[in-house]
Amino acid sequence: MKGSYIILTFVLLVVGFLISYSYQLTNEKKQEHTISAEQWEKEFKARSQLIDEEEKNEALQKELYAKQEEARKIEESLKNQKQIYYNLVEDVEKYRMYVGDVPVVGQGVQVTLEDSSYIPEGENVNNYIVHESHIFNLINELYISGADAVSINGQRLSSDSYLYCNGPVVTVDGNQYPAPFVIAAIGDPNVLIPSLNIAGGVIDQLSFENIVVTVENKSEIKMEPLLQEQESAS
Repeated sequence: MKGSYIILTFVLLVVGFLISYSYQLTNEKKQEHTISAEQWEKEFKARSQLIDEEEKNEALQKELYAKQEEARKIEESLKNQKQIYYNLVEDVEKYRMYVGDVPVVGQGVQVTLEDSSYIPEGENVNNYIVHESHIFNLINELYISGADAVSINGQRLSSDSYLYCNGPVVTVDGNQYPAPFVIAAIGDPNVLIPSLNIAGGVIDQLSFENIVVTVENKSEIKMEPLLQEQESAS
């Protein structure tokens, strides 16, 4: 009986030791997973700051997008204004060229109008010579077809030019010129020449009225400013 008590006592000691060890191990694990109030507060502040920074970044990103869109609109506006100014300058240059304020050089066409070399007997000679109406029609067709500048026998025309004929002589801005009349026009020959030669156009009309017409494609035509011409004449 005494041996049995000793064994039982030993078993109870082992069991007690195991229970005590298990309890201590459980407490240590709980302590490992338990966060102190101070640590929790630090973690909360860090998360709050992170959220604030993310919100600030999002707001700054939206502001950046807005500024970029504003800059794009300004660039587009400047581009449009630049194009408008360029068009205005181009128009001014065309007007100055048209009124004869600036010299002009370029390709174009040269049209020569001559009186008919043959006048049938008994016919009115006036029906076989060049008149101002013939020159008018030719000049109008050239301008309509896009000519930038026109001259008659070297006399450059302006918006105020005038011409009239007196027999075989045509007066251009006070200067008299006999036939043949050489009309030069600066412009695109690929446009000017077809417009003159169109069926029923000005060339056909001139030929029908017994005027001898010669059309030439010129790679370069030069015309001086009208102001210089007036100063040299004076």
